[in-house]
Amino acid sequence: MGDGAEFFTIGRLAERTGLTARTIRFWSDAGVVPPAGRSANGYRIYDAAAVARLDLVRTLRDLGFGLEEVRAVLARTTGLAEVARVHVAALDAEIRTLRLRRSVLSAVARHGKTIEETMVTHRLAGLTATERRRLIDDFVNGVFEGIDPEAPAMGIATGMRAVELPDDPTPEQVDAWLELAELVHDEGFRRRVREMAVAGENGGPGTGHAVDPGLVAEHTGRALAEGIAPDSPEGGRVLDLIVAPDTPAERRAEILQGLETFTDARVERYWRLVGIINAYPPFPSAVPGFEWLIAALGAHPRA
Repeated sequence: MGDGAEFFTIGRLAERTGLTARTIRFWSDAGVVPPAGRSANGYRIYDAAAVARLDLVRTLRDLGFGLEEVRAVLARTTGLAEVARVHVAALDAEIRTLRLRRSVLSAVARHGKTIEETMVTHRLAGLTATERRRLIDDFVNGVFEGIDPEAPAMGIATGMRAVELPDDPTPEQVDAWLELAELVHDEGFRRRVREMAVAGENGGPGTGHAVDPGLVAEHTGRALAEGIAPDSPEGGRVLDLIVAPDTPAERRAEILQGLETFTDARVERYWRLVGIINAYPPFPSAVPGFEWLIAALGAHPRA
């Protein structure tokens, strides 16, 4: 070893690399950074190549590679790209798990859930794609059971099934899935959707567009923006722009009943959540306008 090459003890190697002597000794014992030889008094010594090798080992370890994988990569028995692909897949799975945990904890913090509710939320977050599909199918099948397959309501059923959480969801998509899953478990919500489905099949009052949605959006939007109360004289004048003043009282009552049947903030929320999960463009809420119209019709029953 007297050829002029620079050699390092473990202590000097630690100073040079910033690693601890204990780490270098451990990696050396594992065979990933072998010594170049021994000093006269029996201490391990390392050559300059060990410095570069230690930097590489540190990088691979920081990326999550195990010592066996590091040894295989350094020995050229396993390609670095192959090991990297395995770790990418593992990290993707870990990221998904962390996102799910974050969403569960966010829901707990946001809604002050009990221990029992937290357990339910955690279970819903961990469902597989097949289990998520079964949950939504069970909800839709139960709500639309017995409805004529040719009824317009079945088109709504198809839309309600279209819930596809991607393999790599955003935190917002995971949050939306959790809220949707909890919503479909709510018996009150299930009854409400069932009521709409049955009314739609039977062609009950208000089925279809009893009023022009465009007019509702235009005029109730202005009323809401300007703070016009539905039961005020000005509210009555806004109402007349949507429902003609000479509409018979019986027809007005039918329109009111239909609007009450088919207007529900939670049902609209379902569609919003489906949109978030499926990355659809957002849409403006129509419920506040229809709720204003419902109140106005109730306050101004024309003769």
